[in-house]
Amino acid sequence: MKKAIALVVSGILLSSCVSQKKFTELEELQQNTKNLLDAATVKLNTCNEEKESALAQLATLTEQNQFLKANNQDLINNIGNLTTLSQKGAENLEMSLESMKEKDIRIQRMQDAVTKKDSVTLALVTSLKGVLGNMSDEDIEINVEKGVVYVSISDKLLFRSGSYTVTTKAKEVLGKVAQVVNDKPDLEFMVEGHTDNVPIKIDGIVDNWDLSVKRATSVVRILENDFGVAPARMTAAGRSYYIPIADNDTAANRAKNRRTRIVVLPKLDQFYDLIEQGMKAAQ
Repeated sequence: MKKAIALVVSGILLSSCVSQKKFTELEELQQNTKNLLDAATVKLNTCNEEKESALAQLATLTEQNQFLKANNQDLINNIGNLTTLSQKGAENLEMSLESMKEKDIRIQRMQDAVTKKDSVTLALVTSLKGVLGNMSDEDIEINVEKGVVYVSISDKLLFRSGSYTVTTKAKEVLGKVAQVVNDKPDLEFMVEGHTDNVPIKIDGIVDNWDLSVKRATSVVRILENDFGVAPARMTAAGRSYYIPIADNDTAANRAKNRRTRIVVLPKLDQFYDLIEQGMKAAQ
């Protein structure tokens, strides 16, 4: 009986020993499994964080890519605009250069025309001084003002006091002037009568206006009738005492103001014809 009880007790003890061992193994297995789960959880969290970071970077890169694409398109458009502007700029520059070239040509033609006109003026002055050189400087003056030739003849040489009849001596002077004028048929001129401011009281003459005009027409008629100057080339004008060259305060100054001027008129149509001809020649 005692032996049987011992066997039962031993069986129980053995049974208890096996369960404890398995329990320990199970505990170790559970711990290992827990450790593996914790490691997996850490890795999962790390992967999630990396995923979030990657997604954030992707979003940033996507935004930058869109920005770059937009800028690239703007640059392409700007390049196109710059190309267009450059072409227009080149066209405008070419047009400006062409315009400057045309202006330079015009200026050169005008300078040529002025030079030719000045040459004609110089030749005219030289001719007049050549034929009138032996006359008194007090009676005849030849000068050029602003490209216009003036021949001024004193009153005492041309007319008697208060008269508009040309003297015999004056006809000699007018004949020499006509010689130069007839040698240059393209020139036109005006004869101007000038007086002092002293009122005139002579039968047949109303006033200084009348006297200055009559003296101018007398000179024109002498040039036409005695020396064959074409009347279409001449103009007679009376200026009275309104354009004096000296104050009418002394007898000497009044004598200077009593004069007849022959003004060689510049033919502007010929001047512009020279410019136009030069422009056509340059084309």
